[in-house]
Amino acid sequence: MKKFLLISLFFGATNLFAQQQQDSILVKEIPTIKNNVFQQRQEIDALTKKLNNQNNILGNQSQTISVLQGENKSLNTSIDSLSQLIQTNSQNIATNSNELGTKIQETGQRADTQIAQLDNSVEKNRLYWIIATLATLLLGGLIYWLLGKRINSSKTDVETQIRNTKASLEEESVKLDNKLLEVLETHLKLKQEESKSQSNIYSEKADHSLALKVADEIVRMQKNISRMDADIKGLKPLEKGIERIQANFAANGYEMVNLLNNEYDERMNIDVINFVEDDTLESGKKIISKIIKPQVNFNGILIQRAQVEVSQN
Repeated sequence: MKKFLLISLFFGATNLFAQQQQDSILVKEIPTIKNNVFQQRQEIDALTKKLNNQNNILGNQSQTISVLQGENKSLNTSIDSLSQLIQTNSQNIATNSNELGTKIQETGQRADTQIAQLDNSVEKNRLYWIIATLATLLLGGLIYWLLGKRINSSKTDVETQIRNTKASLEEESVKLDNKLLEVLETHLKLKQEESKSQSNIYSEKADHSLALKVADEIVRMQKNISRMDADIKGLKPLEKGIERIQANFAANGYEMVNLLNNEYDERMNIDVINFVEDDTLESGKKIISKIIKPQVNFNGILIQRAQVEVSQN
């Protein structure tokens, strides 16, 4: 009995000591537990707020779904109306297509008939036009041949008349030049006889106007002779007369310097009236191609400068 009591006391003291130790541990862990509880409450509050927000969102979505369902019903109604309208239009299109097909067929038949008639008419008109064109060409060719023949004949007559007229004019010009030469020769002889009676015939104050006039006329005559045919009547006497006057010139101290076809030099004591382009000449070459007034010397002294025209490339 005593042993039992002692054992019971021992276990009771042991349990009491153990209980005191657990109570001291629990007292130490109470702040930690409070903190955990506080954190859990905060988390619960946060979750509650989220839940309330989700409920609000769900409420808004429910309202949106209701609105969309209403719109869907309206769209379904509109689709049904459009389906009926499309069906009606399809029927109308089928009807119109049948009517148009019939009209097109009828129009095609009428067009074929009219085209056939037009082809026949065009063929006839084309034949008439071909015949008319051939007739016009034949008539035009005949007229062209007749006119060409007439024009050639007229051209030949005109050319003959021109040649005859030119020959007549040249003959008259030669006759006039021959008479002019006789007059000039007479004046030169009179001038020479008058000069012989004067003592200053060779002086620098001698009158050379007649000699210069004769020189100009000789150049003009020579230029005309170069353009005439050799068989012009009276041409040879004219050439002989020019030779006599040139000989008379030389005998009296006058000299006509022949510059024609000579190469031009800028240092020459002559007057160039005009420069003419001539592609037949060599590059850079200049030739005296025309004498307007001749160069005349008297006893080796220049009394008239030449006036010339120069051709150049």
